[in-house]
Amino acid sequence: MTLAVSGSIATDHLMRFPGRFAEQIVADQISNISLSFLVDDLVIRKGGVGGNIAYALGVLGGAPLLVGAVGPDFAEYRTWLEEHGVDCSGVSVSATAHTARFVCTTDQDMAQIASFYPGAMSEARDISIEALATQHELDLVLIGANDPDAMTAHTAQCRAAGIPFAADPSQQLARLDAEQAMEMIDGATYLFTNEYEWALLKQKTGMSDADIADKVDLRVTTLGKRGVDIVTKDGVHTHIGVVPETSKIDPTGVGDGFRAGFLTAHLAGASIERAAQLGSLVAVLVLETTGTQEWSLNRDDAIKRLSAAYGTEAGEEIGALLPA
Repeated sequence: MTLAVSGSIATDHLMRFPGRFAEQIVADQISNISLSFLVDDLVIRKGGVGGNIAYALGVLGGAPLLVGAVGPDFAEYRTWLEEHGVDCSGVSVSATAHTARFVCTTDQDMAQIASFYPGAMSEARDISIEALATQHELDLVLIGANDPDAMTAHTAQCRAAGIPFAADPSQQLARLDAEQAMEMIDGATYLFTNEYEWALLKQKTGMSDADIADKVDLRVTTLGKRGVDIVTKDGVHTHIGVVPETSKIDPTGVGDGFRAGFLTAHLAGASIERAAQLGSLVAVLVLETTGTQEWSLNRDDAIKRLSAAYGTEAGEEIGALLPA
C-alpha cells in the first residue's frame, strides 16, 4: 500500500530574543521603523506539513511517498527522511530557489516576529500526481498545506485519475477562496481540519454540515485537548479523548502527527475508534518533544499508554499495528 503525502517541505529557523519587542518600539516612529535584535540562540529544525506527516508515517512502519518541491539545499533533510522510511522520489528539486524557510524570533513575552519564504514550494504545482501514479500504485494521496495552486491541481488530478485522496487544507484554508475550498473537499475520502478550520470552512463556503457530508466520506475534526470528533457520511458520530501528556513542550506539528497515526491504522483495516486512538498517541508524542520530527516510538511504552488511556484491548489491537 502506497500513501502519498503532498504538502510543504520547509526548514524552521527559530531564534530567541531575551528582551521584549514592545520596549523597542517608538510609537511615533512606526513609519520609520528599523530594528535589529541580537538573539541568544538559533535552532534549525526540519519541518513543513508534508515532511512532518511523511516522517511520522515512516516511524510508524510505513513507506510513504513524499510529494513536494525543494531547493538544492535539501540533501541533508532528504537523508534524514529516507533513514526513517520515506520515499523521496516524488520530491522535485528546483534549479533556482531554496527550500521553503520559516524564520522566527520569539521574545520573553512569547511575542513573535516571523517571515515565511516559500521558495521552491511554489514549484510544487508543476508536479503531476497522474505521472507519479504511473510509477507507484497510489492507494491514497493526502493533500496538505502547500502552494495553493499545487493543492487545487493535485486534488483535480486525483479526481480525474480516480485516486482516493484526503483533503487537509489546514493553515492554507485562509488563502483559498470559496470555490477553491469546495473543489478541495469534493469527493474526498477523508477531510481533516481542526475545530477552527471546520468553522472557517463552513463560513467561507456557506455549506452546512450536511452539505459537506455529501461531498466527503469521513470528516475528522481535531479539538485540541478535548480530543477528536469523527463523522461518517451517514452521520455516525465518534468522539475519542486524548492520551494524557506527561509534559507539554511544543504543540507545533501535533496535528500532523495525529493524521499520520490515524491513517496508518485506518488504512491497515483498524476501526475509526482505534485509528483515532493511535493518532492521539502520536499527537502527544509530538507535543512532548521539541521539534516536529524529533520524537520516536517505543512499542512497549506505546502499548502501556494506549492501554492506560483506552483499555487493555485497545492497547493490544493497536500494538499489533506498530513496528517492533
